[in-house]
Amino acid sequence: MAKKRRPQKTTAAARASAGSADATYPVVGAREPCPCGSGRRYKACHGRAAAHAVTELVQRPFEGLPGECDWVALRELVPAATAELRLKDGLPDGVPSVTLATVLPMAWPALRRDNGAVLLGLQNDTASGDISRDLADTLQRALTAEPGTPVAAARASAEGPRLQDLLDLDAPFTPVVHEGFEFWVEDAEAAGGEVAASLERANAAAIPTVRLTGVTAAYWCRTPEKNHLRWVMAHPEEKLLDALARLHAAGASSLGEGTRLVGSFRAHGLTVPVWDLPTAVGAEDVEKPAVAFAERLGEALSSDTPLTGEERRARGGLTNRQVTLS
Repeated sequence: MAKKRRPQKTTAAARASAGSADATYPVVGAREPCPCGSGRRYKACHGRAAAHAVTELVQRPFEGLPGECDWVALRELVPAATAELRLKDGLPDGVPSVTLATVLPMAWPALRRDNGAVLLGLQNDTASGDISRDLADTLQRALTAEPGTPVAAARASAEGPRLQDLLDLDAPFTPVVHEGFEFWVEDAEAAGGEVAASLERANAAAIPTVRLTGVTAAYWCRTPEKNHLRWVMAHPEEKLLDALARLHAAGASSLGEGTRLVGSFRAHGLTVPVWDLPTAVGAEDVEKPAVAFAERLGEALSSDTPLTGEERRARGGLTNRQVTLS
């Protein structure tokens, strides 16, 4: 039986503006009340129009940026990390630095510190189909925000610049993974009251994560039941799945005793193979095996021979366990 629809409260202001195509409202969480006052959730009201403001979904929003694989990892996998960003035209007066952060307090899209430094949040919901354009819009507004203030979410213009237009594409992208969120505040040791309590809650929820040093965009993490290695790869998906199947069928897809390639997922146009690891296997234990696997994978990627029956079965198993995150 279908659920009865709950009557919606509508204010006079909401009714007056509901038919106005020019009315604009701030972007809020999908499940939060719509700012127009209709009483409906944002996603079922003005959020529906915001979601279609840019109708074309950009499959690889970070393509062309240095460290595309790490951008995807920080967006989807890593709880607490930062990376310094360099602007193509240099920093404006009064802005000493621009730092990308996985997440900011209160899920703010960006924050301008008291000293003028900018923090740009990566893991926020975005209003359009192009994350890069939404982040560029937030960055531009953060550069001119008053020091000491957060930057609210907003709808980016479909003609606005993308990150690829604002960032120095020759600058390296080097993520720094943190154990907790102390980077939120300039002096974490002096934090007290609600700030300290908020940090403590956030740190308690963070999954321990380490970025491997011997290969690109591979991240070890510890969960209560087992550890994992999640490795973002930019190889063409079909070619990569063939190569993984060749290695899996040959018994060469593991990262050592007790480890197992269990599948992969898609994120922002890239493929992310995932390995289960025993709880005793730490990040340092998979450094050398990961480097050796990268060499085996390179050889498998270079093969153009048709898959054998066993390799096709291995490929089917991998694709059946594939999940799309974005």
